[in-house]
Amino acid sequence: MVPIKNILVPIDFGEPSDSALGHAIDLAEALDAKVYVLNVYELPLVGFPDGAVIPTAEIASRIVNASQKVLDEAVAKHRGRKVAVSALLKQGDARDVILSVAKEVGAGLIVMGTHGRSGIARALIGSVAERIVRTSSIPVLTVHAEGPRAK
Repeated sequence: MVPIKNILVPIDFGEPSDSALGHAIDLAEALDAKVYVLNVYELPLVGFPDGAVIPTAEIASRIVNASQKVLDEAVAKHRGRKVAVSALLKQGDARDVILSVAKEVGAGLIVMGTHGRSGIARALIGSVAERIVRTSSIPVLTVHAEGPRAK
């Protein structure tokens, strides 16, 4: 088994992501690994039959700044631990960007939260976690939301 030195944790700022980050930090401490926390955002695009509405530079800047702020706050919660943690913010389709970044950082493991949706909710919203599990050549650990973490 190849030692895991880098763990990628894609987060969407929901409870499952928070749980996944906590688990990844615990694993990284035990494995002496580094954690990369990734948030992927998409700029809103509204299509019409005769064209599309795209965000202005100001709206795009607000989205990036807000995402970076919340990402930095999520990482800051774990700064006191004995784990090197880096924040990454990328634009694109999360399903593609996660796999690309995992390769970039040399991740030996992807730890990600899952909402556990099923039925029509999963059909309409889709499941990023499911797609990553199905297509990743890197091992993936999925984590559901949990109560407050004991530490």
